[in-house]
Amino acid sequence: MKIAIVGASGAVGQEFLTILNERVDFPIDELVLFGSQRSAGSKYMFRGKEIEVKLLQHNDDFKGVDIALTSAGASTSKEFAETITKYGTLMIDNSSAFRMDEDVPLVVPEVNSADALCTPRNIIANPNCTTIQMVVALNAIEKLSHIKKVHVATYQSASGGGAQAMAELKHQYEEIVAGEEPTVNKFAYQLAYNVIPHIDVFTDNDYTKEEMKMFHETRKIMHSDIAVSATCVRVPVMRAHSESIWVETEREISTDEARKAFAESEGVILMDEPAEKIYPMPLFIAGKDPVYVGRIRKDISNEKGLAFWCVADQIKKGAALNAVQIAEWIIKNRK
Repeated sequence: MKIAIVGASGAVGQEFLTILNERVDFPIDELVLFGSQRSAGSKYMFRGKEIEVKLLQHNDDFKGVDIALTSAGASTSKEFAETITKYGTLMIDNSSAFRMDEDVPLVVPEVNSADALCTPRNIIANPNCTTIQMVVALNAIEKLSHIKKVHVATYQSASGGGAQAMAELKHQYEEIVAGEEPTVNKFAYQLAYNVIPHIDVFTDNDYTKEEMKMFHETRKIMHSDIAVSATCVRVPVMRAHSESIWVETEREISTDEARKAFAESEGVILMDEPAEKIYPMPLFIAGKDPVYVGRIRKDISNEKGLAFWCVADQIKKGAALNAVQIAEWIIKNRK
């Protein structure tokens, strides 16, 4: 197969390279890298071969490409979608450009993989990072009883803002230690030694776009009337997102049922021994593939409620890994 990565020099693009290099069973006969004017000409090693990044242009470069993994921002995805797909290339897009389009499936393989078979525009959308890890966890509970409501507070790492945001967080700590005023470019305020209850722009209902993504995307992925109320917060962590989740189900579910469901659910690792101080934390989850769940308990304010804590690597399962898993599922199942 001929595979392309669009946005190869970004944080997610680099993770695509790492994941594909690790997944030796992923069938790649040729890999093509694309980037902006700034990154064109850069060279990266892949499976022992040096590959130069080509400038993304409106031409015939995607002719013969089977799958394009794109992570160059929504505006670039919208501008180049027709160029990428016009010869039949399947575009698996990591931006927000097409997520809520009715004719574009929004896919998390552990939850709604079959949706990936219907691609009238040759585009599959990768959901928002916070939504991906949440629905992987929610899917385990949904199989026990329909989830009516979700309240979630997120603790989102700097990696959600890209490679420059990660570098800025590190640089802020260095500047503060040196007694200098910290540089602030990528976030609304200084992130070092701080938390910021503001991710993306505010909407008319005073929720941010990030928070509303969790509402709309969850319903689309799970084919559900589930109601999600989110508060999304940026925290000074490098690259794994955490979420504190409360769910209300149609019937009462015991914690033992929930633990068993999480332990048996695809893509989930149960890490729930609070008496032994065993629970997921971004310090230990960064760089790992699965979604980790712990701190499972009854919601003492609601007899049909459960509360749990969920952590996943934002660049991996929250972005690049999910897209690669979609591609793997397509290769295996599309006739």
